[in-house]
Amino acid sequence: MATLRDIKRKIDAVKKTQQITRAMNMVAAAKLRTTQQKLDQFAPYAKQLTEIMNRVAAGVEPEGFPLLMAHEEVVKVELISITADRGLCGAFNTNLLAAAEAFIQEKEEEGLEVSLSQLGRKGRDYFRRRKRPVRVFHEGMLNNPNYGDASALGQEVIDLFLTHEVDEVYVCYSEFITMVTQRPVVKKLLPIAPETMEEEEQEQELLEYIFEPSREGVLNDLLPNYINLQLLEFFFQTAVSEHASRMTAMDNAVNNCREMVRDLTLVYNKARQAAITAELMDIVGGAEALRK
Repeated sequence: MATLRDIKRKIDAVKKTQQITRAMNMVAAAKLRTTQQKLDQFAPYAKQLTEIMNRVAAGVEPEGFPLLMAHEEVVKVELISITADRGLCGAFNTNLLAAAEAFIQEKEEEGLEVSLSQLGRKGRDYFRRRKRPVRVFHEGMLNNPNYGDASALGQEVIDLFLTHEVDEVYVCYSEFITMVTQRPVVKKLLPIAPETMEEEEQEQELLEYIFEPSREGVLNDLLPNYINLQLLEFFFQTAVSEHASRMTAMDNAVNNCREMVRDLTLVYNKARQAAITAELMDIVGGAEALRK
C-alpha cells in the first residue's frame, strides 16, 4: 500500500500538471480568437472572389485556360496533406492523417501514383514511420497563415500541373464547424472546376461586368490568385481547428486532473485515518498491558 508521503507526492504532481494544462488552455484560447478573427475577415473576400471567378469562367471555353482543363489521362496525383506541427490537441492530427491515408489507398487501388506534399511535422513523422516518401515538406505555415506562404505553395503546385508532372492536385485539411466539431476534408484543387449557375442567374450576373482588356485576360490573372486564396482559406480553417481541438483537449485535461486530485485526496484521508487508528490501537494496547 502506498505511504502517505507517496500519495502526497502524487497529489502535488497532478496539481502541477493541472496548472500547465490550464495555462495551455488559455494560450490556445487566445490563439483561437486571433486566428478566428482573421478567418472571419478573410471569408467575405474569398467568397466574393469565388463568385467573380465563377461568373467570368462561365462565359469562356476552358480549352484556352490550362488551369481549367483536365488532363486527357490521369496517371499521377498530388496530395497536399496539412497537419499541426505539435500534438496535445486530441484526435485532430489522427483524424487528418486517417483521411489522407484513406485517400492515398483509394487512389493507389485505382492504379494511380500518389505524390505527397506535407505541411506540418506530425504528418511528416507519421509518413516517415510508414516509409512513405514525402516529395516536399513545410513547417510553421499554420503558426501565422499568410498570403505569401499560400502563394509560394500555389505557384509550386501550378507548375507541377502545367508541366504534367502531376495530373490532379488535392488538399487534405480540417474544416472548422464548431468548437467541438472539426471535420477532415479532401478537396480537389486542380484542375479548377467552376461552380455552375442557373441560366437565368448567369445571364443576370454577367450583365454587371465590362471587361478591359478582355474576359480572357482577366481570367488568366484571376485563376492563380484563386488557387492561392483557396490554399490560404485551407490554412486558416486548419489553424482554427487545431487551436479549438487543443483548447478542448486541455480543458478535458484540467477536469481530469481535478478529478484525480479529488480521488487521491480521498485515498490520502483514508490512509491517514487508518494510520491514526493503528497508532491509537498501539497506545491503547500498550496502556492495557501496563495496567495488567
